Amino acid sequence: MNGLAIDSAITKITISAKNDAHTVTAVFNIGMKQSETLLPAIQYVLNKVDLSPEKLDYLAISNGPGSFTGLRLGFSAIKAIEMFSNAKLYGISTLDVYAEPYRDFPSTVLSCIDAKKDRFYAKAFCGEKEIMPEGDYTPEEAAELLKSNGATENILICGSDARLLSEQLKNISDKKFLPQDFTINAGEILLSMAEKKISAGEPPLNDYDGPFYLRASEAEVKKNEA
Repeated sequence: MNGLAIDSAITKITISAKNDAHTVTAVFNIGMKQSETLLPAIQYVLNKVDLSPEKLDYLAISNGPGSFTGLRLGFSAIKAIEMFSNAKLYGISTLDVYAEPYRDFPSTVLSCIDAKKDRFYAKAFCGEKEIMPEGDYTPEEAAELLKSNGATENILICGSDARLLSEQLKNISDKKFLPQDFTINAGEILLSMAEKKISAGEPPLNDYDGPFYLRASEAEVKKNEA
């Protein structure tokens, strides 16, 4: 199958494209210059696997939580491609994407992204058991949920800000935290997870579906306070 995947939930954008023989990934640590780089980067990756939007069978995107700007840009770009290609679009939780390589870890897995203001987007599981639902937490709130919901003694922390959260948790929890370096290929993981959804007959996103933010943006907060 021919596919295209985008993870723009953090400042490091990952784009992967695949045909039946090859997969190509490009990673851009571009900070606030996402809007200038995203579309040329998508075209670059598609060219490397000799694909045009019309040849795509499916699209995949990490649909949040994450950076408000990054998620909006990613959705705008992939929705435009969806219109031209007729490919089905599959959205997958950013935290699930970052946790996927550790799905078979025998103890608790905690996936996280720095949400700023001393908070983290996070979720935790142990096998099929949900330990902490996807949410927007302070380290103290996360530590309490891990304790009260039966997290194992050893907790693997993954995601873009695993070490930052680990440093804060180890001062307020008696659990042993195992932070992982953020070296995963989010684009290839998205492609794989989307193909599993297709094989399972799961529906793609609707036309009206957008990013999942978990909290209001700064602009929305200021507007509501006005």
